[in-house]
Amino acid sequence: MKKCSGSIDSIETMGLVDGPGIRTVVFLTGCKLRCLYCHNPEMWNKSKDNYTPEELVKKIIRNKPYFGEKGGVTFSGGEPLLQIDFLLECCKLLKKEGINIALDTAGVGLGDYKEILDLVDLIIFDVKYTLADGYKKLTGLNIDESERFICELNRSGKPVWIRQVIVPNLMDSMEYIDSLVSYVLKIKNVKKIEFLPFHHLGFSKYEKLRIKNPLRDTLEMNQSKCDLLYERFMEKYNILKDSL
Repeated sequence: MKKCSGSIDSIETMGLVDGPGIRTVVFLTGCKLRCLYCHNPEMWNKSKDNYTPEELVKKIIRNKPYFGEKGGVTFSGGEPLLQIDFLLECCKLLKKEGINIALDTAGVGLGDYKEILDLVDLIIFDVKYTLADGYKKLTGLNIDESERFICELNRSGKPVWIRQVIVPNLMDSMEYIDSLVSYVLKIKNVKKIEFLPFHHLGFSKYEKLRIKNPLRDTLEMNQSKCDLLYERFMEKYNILKDSL
């Protein structure tokens, strides 16, 4: 194995929302996107390496008795695909231990995703925006790399969970929901779709880091409206999916 190390911001030992079952969630630092609604700005820049693959996997294995049949480890961030060598070595070690691996990603890494997709068991794909212009305004980057990742994801045949943050005045219109239906339909093997209402929980981080918060005047997303949009989405999605 390659000698490498990685930069980890934090490790959640009893995660219940980032994949099935009870999971250890590993947050890797570094991200090329600058999403307007980001609630983890402290992870934008890659920090100093602080774990070898062996050290991290040893720590994860301690939690294995809690995983049961469905649980495992989820790599999140930041964008874990930016630390690809470290991620690959961790996944190879975890596979030897029979531990289920989920990857929470926006698909904006360094390219050539086949090897990592062969190793992981589940992809949690974070949809940023469905249209190229809106994607650029929301994240600061072009949509191209995300589109390339989707192509490789479809070839891999791995199961996918979709996540979409719903921000007032950005994703809460029926026009956007219609575009999201079309967008998700091009992704194969989707097993679950989640809408996450925009919240203010990360606002204090912007103040602490002295970073301008572009959505500081945006209200939190109303949960009831978010639920209604989800129902409308699923209704259209299921109808069109069944017709394909």
